[in-house]
Amino acid sequence: MHKVAIVTGGSDGIGKALVEILLNEGAFVVTCGRNIEKFDFLHKHYEEHTYHIEKVDVSIESDCKRLIEAAISKFQKIDILINNAGISMRAEVLDTQTETLKKVMNINFWGAVYCSKYALPHLLKTKGIIAGISSIAGYRGLPGRSGYSASKFALQGWLESLRTELLHTGVHVMWVSPGFTASSIRQHALNADTQPQGETPLDESSLMSAPECAGYILQAVDQRKRTLVLTFNGKRTVWLNKLFPSLTDRLVHKFFYHKGKLIK
Repeated sequence: MHKVAIVTGGSDGIGKALVEILLNEGAFVVTCGRNIEKFDFLHKHYEEHTYHIEKVDVSIESDCKRLIEAAISKFQKIDILINNAGISMRAEVLDTQTETLKKVMNINFWGAVYCSKYALPHLLKTKGIIAGISSIAGYRGLPGRSGYSASKFALQGWLESLRTELLHTGVHVMWVSPGFTASSIRQHALNADTQPQGETPLDESSLMSAPECAGYILQAVDQRKRTLVLTFNGKRTVWLNKLFPSLTDRLVHKFFYHKGKLIK
């Protein structure tokens, strides 16, 4: 029987790549975004009966509830929920409006909570999987990304609690932490005034591609891994932070600052 997967934030980047790989592998997919016009790639390349799209803002609880209800209405079950929808930010705390921090937290943390909460009764029936797309920033606080780091720390802590609660139910809970991956997340990252940056400080062509990242994620989902940390730099940062936190403070500061100015 075909698996039914929900992927939030499936219109571009890692989310889009996850949707495409799942469909190519024969799954039925329910996905969502705030701009459904971005889902033209589905209409052009896939049979309409294999997917369903909902216009959803994951920071709104009723939208998330509607997404889960739509999945059940269309495909009668849920096997996999991938909480992928997310937003970043780039500004120092001193300059940042608290609204920026709230918006990042509402999307990255509460969006995953809402979707997981409403999907859970259905996942218990299928002994399915809840996956959260986290970040290296969920292991190590990053300068200029205080709200983003906070949201990912919160996500991982919440998922770990949920994982422990569900330990003997057959439902698997996991989180994946990509390193820097080529996507539009940096262009959409919020500035101090809660507006999109519109640019990226990184050379996107030098980063892991979204399809490659999505492939690793789905492999980890298939293997029901506890966690997955991607890229050498990501793994190094996590372990350095555990073993030598003070040194890591200095190394991370050096990476993100030049002559006392935040550059990345």
